[in-house]
Amino acid sequence: MRSAVIVAGMTKAQLKRCRWCGDYPLYVAYHDEEWGVPQHDARMLWEMLMLEGFQAGLAWITVLRKRETMRKAFRGFDPAKVARFDEKDIARLMADPGIIRARAKIDATIAGARIYCDMAQRGEDFDGYCWSFTGGKQLKGDGKSVPAITPLSEQISKDLKQRGFKFVGPTIVYAWMQAVGIVNDHSADCFRRRQV
Repeated sequence: MRSAVIVAGMTKAQLKRCRWCGDYPLYVAYHDEEWGVPQHDARMLWEMLMLEGFQAGLAWITVLRKRETMRKAFRGFDPAKVARFDEKDIARLMADPGIIRARAKIDATIAGARIYCDMAQRGEDFDGYCWSFTGGKQLKGDGKSVPAITPLSEQISKDLKQRGFKFVGPTIVYAWMQAVGIVNDHSADCFRRRQV
């Protein structure tokens, strides 16, 4: 698989990426096409927050490998559909070998869908909520080091927990912030740093 994101006139030798993605095709595609790109689709912001929660204790590659199966199992991560899941759905999910079968994470996703829907019913857009912490602007890391936790990820984590979300500790929240482009943590020599 070759990434569709290319810089005009750049040779293969000049195409440098963040070291974390290595040369594994699934990681390269994720890095080149998704990671760090500012996301403003409310449903996708929620999906990525839930997937980051599923990643807790696992490698992100595990989530990437199972993501399409998880999307099917969770009805496209449509919060309105997931919010209506019941014990029968939980049993179905727990029996599905194609997903990450952790009961606490499944429960947290269903609860997270209900919180998302409650926010929407109160007129609170999840996109607006997520980006309100930065005034709607993307933050930029220094390009040299990548922290696991920041004061902002601690603040967002605390707010999410107060709303009832689970698996949203500050480390998970910071990884989510990177994934959805709230922060651009591409390394200084990565070709995507200037693009996102």
